[in-house]
Amino acid sequence: MTDYPSTLLVTLTGLDRPGVTSTLFDALAGHDVVVLDIEQVVVRGTLVLGVLLGGPGAAGATPTARTVAESLGMAVAVSPGAAEVDPRRRGRAHVTLLGHPLRPAAVSAIAGRVAEAGGNIDRIVRLAHYPVTCIELEVSGAEPAVLRRVLATEAAAQRVDVAVQRSGLARRAKRLVVMDVDSTLIQDEVIELLAAHAGCLDEVAAITAAAMRGELDFEASLRARVALLAGLPERVLATVWSEVRLTPGARTLVRTLKRLGFQVGIVSGGFTQVTDRLAAELGLDHSAANTLEVVDGRLTGRLVGPVVDRAGKAAALERFAAAAGVPVSQTVAVGDGANDLDMLARAGLGVAFNAKPLVREAADAAVSVPFLDTVLYLLGISREEVEEADAEAGLVTRSPDVPLPLHPAPPPR
Repeated sequence: MTDYPSTLLVTLTGLDRPGVTSTLFDALAGHDVVVLDIEQVVVRGTLVLGVLLGGPGAAGATPTARTVAESLGMAVAVSPGAAEVDPRRRGRAHVTLLGHPLRPAAVSAIAGRVAEAGGNIDRIVRLAHYPVTCIELEVSGAEPAVLRRVLATEAAAQRVDVAVQRSGLARRAKRLVVMDVDSTLIQDEVIELLAAHAGCLDEVAAITAAAMRGELDFEASLRARVALLAGLPERVLATVWSEVRLTPGARTLVRTLKRLGFQVGIVSGGFTQVTDRLAAELGLDHSAANTLEVVDGRLTGRLVGPVVDRAGKAAALERFAAAAGVPVSQTVAVGDGANDLDMLARAGLGVAFNAKPLVREAADAAVSVPFLDTVLYLLGISREEVEEADAEAGLVTRSPDVPLPLHPAPPPR
């Protein structure tokens, strides 16, 4: 790279309007300078434009910059700039911060921990303003693994969510998203819906809670819960299907991912009698779950075939990736329970969604708000981009604050 011993950083600040950028560069065109760097951002109608200039005419560009600023009614700051990036700041990471709401104390605390870890915040952009506030920080000079550990602790104290990802091609190369179903893609635990109809909800719920906390072997606990359903009429499965509720933001997440060319899959310790219909309803590419045995129109209390457990979920992730033709490093896994841990660890990005503490601590990122489409923000996709794409498709984006039933009620007669 050409070395420019004389550099100049020009920063304009003021009311945004058409023509500011062209006016500045038209004036600078009369000087023997080159543009080394430029950044521009608009925050609620206020423009901040920074330009790094180099070359023999850089020093003489100061009066021109001041004249342009005066003519535009804007403030200007002119100072020497560095043409080269400090080698200590070459390591880069993206830090995604979500709050509901996001308060100044949380931003201050997170920014302070970034600095303590040796990081510099080079850029901040907003990805969403509702139903959560989400900002993305581009950080240089800090090791992502160190940042993740430090910020996770602070995020818990501030009651916000933080995700840290290494910048670069790998972050933008994700092509497959695989989700758990119960309490992730949907708000319910299907086995508990079945248990309610069988009159054994309390017994099943107690076993489920212990299994999700990692206190019981999943396969043994699943078989014990399924055994309590013996004798339940098969027709109850259709009733349970009608009771299933999607997690707010689920349709938006799937629709947006598919629009961007992602493949989407689900893997569940639940049952194919529900997950197969769910996959068809949402247009998913991959699905794996357990199957309840039915004989003579009634559940037998047994399962058919091998159990999809913690190891089975990780194996399904790898199988889906192979079918999609992508390496596992380009996958995202989302889950909430202990039986999702292997899948979250195996994926390129593991996201704990409203998860138990054990899972939050182990995952790459944690989301504690009840909106599944916040996963999009971890991929760098903004709320505005989602809504623009929906508008182009003639869709009206419904506020994720409103719980969405899987089966909308029919119109009144």
